Amino acid sequence: MYSKLSDRFGHRRWWPARTPLEVAVGAILTQNTAWRNVERAIANLRAARVLSVAGLRRVPLARLARLVRPSGYFNQKARKLKAFVAFLDREHGGRFASMRRAEAAPLRAALLGVHGIGPETADSILLYALEKPVFVVDTYTRRIVERHRVVPHGLSYEAIRAMFESRLPRDVALWNDYHAQLVAAGHHHCGPTPRCEGCPLESLLPTGGLALTDAKRRTSRAASRAPRVRPR
Repeated sequence: MYSKLSDRFGHRRWWPARTPLEVAVGAILTQNTAWRNVERAIANLRAARVLSVAGLRRVPLARLARLVRPSGYFNQKARKLKAFVAFLDREHGGRFASMRRAEAAPLRAALLGVHGIGPETADSILLYALEKPVFVVDTYTRRIVERHRVVPHGLSYEAIRAMFESRLPRDVALWNDYHAQLVAAGHHHCGPTPRCEGCPLESLLPTGGLALTDAKRRTSRAASRAPRVRPR
């Protein structure tokens, strides 16, 4: 899969950021929004001269929320950014160099304890900001491996992450670019409605195509929305 993707898309040079802090900020701001909205929010932070640990520490919460408004859920995301900076100050003296020296597993556990940081955000920070060997699983990744029946439908985030990490060489550069390749495939071809024709992974589709996998997904969503009848 990786070879076919990289042959089509070339090296992705991901994550698009100037500093480790900018990676972490982007990982938080990209929750539930498109990357173009994150870019606008980051441009606001840079123009306001607060795109630094010291800047995020001192900027009032209300102003920070206004600056990140383009990313959506701006009040929540402002609090998440403040929580991350507080963690960085408390545990690592406000320095990414200190975080980089920490072991990946305990650092991941600590990040998951920070307000607003879930597995995908934590792993993005670990891989792209700190160059730790952690594979990032996002919506595109899940959709692609489920539709290609690499994993069964509904497998947990941690199980999919473990699947990639156990089957690939422990190479940070590879894991970095592999995830970026999956994002590119998802963006161009593997959206909620698949556009398989011309996809570099088209030849790897399972027998019967996507009908079975997507039917299971629709059934699962329908079941989750069905009204529950209380027993009398």
